[in-house]
Amino acid sequence: QVQLVESGGGLVQAGDSLRLSCAASGLMFSNYAVGWFRQAPGKERELVAAISKGGSGTYYGHSVQGRFTISRDNAKNTVYLRLNSLQPEDTAVYYCAAVRGSNTYYPKYDYWGKGTLVTVSS
Repeated sequence: QVQLVESGGGLVQAGDSLRLSCAASGLMFSNYAVGWFRQAPGKERELVAAISKGGSGTYYGHSVQGRFTISRDNAKNTVYLRLNSLQPEDTAVYYCAAVRGSNTYYPKYDYWGKGTLVTVSS
């Protein structure tokens, strides 16, 4: 059974940082690209960052470029998302998702976690 479990969310102030983790089990993690998505209340889900299966390829959404950093440790079956200079508009539930393949990101992902809430106060 494949599981993706996010952790690391919380309530922070504007300008603070967080590190989110996505721990995977039940799959050959090194064969999967991983994406971090977020969904704010009343808004559509957006892809904020993605990383290729080996970690050499990364993608960032325009709104987070230069502030967020995605990385992975395949030995630990974990992908991280470092969130710096957080702003109230970053408030959302953050999800990780995995898809088997060699590209950095995909239009559709196979497995999803349940999300972790990030709340940024002004």
